[in-house]
Amino acid sequence: MKLNLLLLTILILFSGCSKEPQIMFEYMPETKLQESNFNELPSWSDEDYTAALESFINNCKSSKTKRIYKELCENAIQTSTPKIFLTSEFIPYKISKHSNKKDALLTGYYEPQLKGSLVKKEPYIYPIYNTPKDLVVVDLQKQYPELKNLRLRGRVEQNRLVPYFDREESSKNQLDADVICYTNSKIDLFFLEVQGSGRVNLENGENIFIGYDNQNGHKYKSIGKYLINQGEISKEDISLQSIKEWFYNNPSRVDEVLNHNKSMVFFKKREKAATGSLGLELTPERSVAVDLNYIPLGSMLYLSANIQNKSVNRLVMAQDTGGAIKGSVRADMFLGYGKKAGEIAGELKSALQLWILLPKRKL
Repeated sequence: MKLNLLLLTILILFSGCSKEPQIMFEYMPETKLQESNFNELPSWSDEDYTAALESFINNCKSSKTKRIYKELCENAIQTSTPKIFLTSEFIPYKISKHSNKKDALLTGYYEPQLKGSLVKKEPYIYPIYNTPKDLVVVDLQKQYPELKNLRLRGRVEQNRLVPYFDREESSKNQLDADVICYTNSKIDLFFLEVQGSGRVNLENGENIFIGYDNQNGHKYKSIGKYLINQGEISKEDISLQSIKEWFYNNPSRVDEVLNHNKSMVFFKKREKAATGSLGLELTPERSVAVDLNYIPLGSMLYLSANIQNKSVNRLVMAQDTGGAIKGSVRADMFLGYGKKAGEIAGELKSALQLWILLPKRKL
C-alpha cells in the first residue's frame, strides 16, 4: 500500500461511480468521506482567498504538509490567482461523523499570559516544569507497527516501568525536573496546561514564551464534566469563565477538582509565540487542533460553525493536537493571545461541519 496521496499512505476506494469514497490512513481508523464541491461549501464565495492561500503556503513549511500536497506547495507560491488555484487543484470531501462518537463540535483555545518569577517566593510558589529527567517514553511502533502514534510513559522503579506520578502525586513528590519559572496561581497554571502554550510575564519585566513538551502519560479527564456531574455547574453554563468563578467561590475544593484530571503537562521555553504540534507558529482563526486518529496533521480543512452568534466559514489548517480533541468531526480553533481571545475561547461550543481538501488525482 504505497500510494502517494495524503500523509503517509492513504487508500481511496471507489465503488463504481460512487460519491462516497472511504479514505483510510495508515495505522489509523477508517475516516469516511463524502465527495463534495466548492459550490456546496457554506459561504465559499465569501472566503478571503488570498489570506487562505497565504495560510496554506505557511503550512507548507512543514515536511508533513509537503508529504500530503507535494508539488502543490510549490505551485501555490507561483500562483497569482488564489481562488482559481484552490478550486482547480483541490477536491473538498465532507468528513462524516462517527455514530459512536460525540463529536461534530468546535471549541476554542488561546495563548494565556501568567505572572511569574525565576525564584520561588511568595506568591510565586507553583512550578512550571520542564520534562522530568526520569520520565521514560516508550515508542510502541518498533514492536507493534499497528500502534503507531501511541506512546507509553512512566518511570523505572525497582527495574520495572510503573506509571509516572499523576497530578496529585506530583504535588507531594519532588519531581526530578528543572523548573522554568514559578507562577502565582495553580488555577492559571492548570489552564495553561489545557491551552498547551502561553506567555509568562516575569517580575523583572521579561516576557518568556513556553509551550508543550511532554506529559505524564495519564489520560486527560475534563474538570468541566466533573463539575457538571457533581451538580456544581449546569451543562448549559459550563465555560472557562464559569469554572474559574466556581474556583473563586470554592477555594477549599480547588485541589479536589484539579486532581480529577490526573494528566499533567510539562513545558519548554520557546523563542516564539504559540506553536502547534506541526512545529509552526499558530495563526488566529486559521489554525485548528484535530484528532490524529481521523485527520492527518498538516492537512487543509474547511469548517462551518458559529462563533459569538456569527456564522464562520473558512479554510483552516490542521496544525495542532490536544488531549481533549476526540472524534472525526471535532476541532479546536486557535483564537489568539490575550484576555479577549480567552473570553471567546472559553465560551466557544458550536456545532461543526468539516471538510478536508485533497489534491485532485486521476484514478
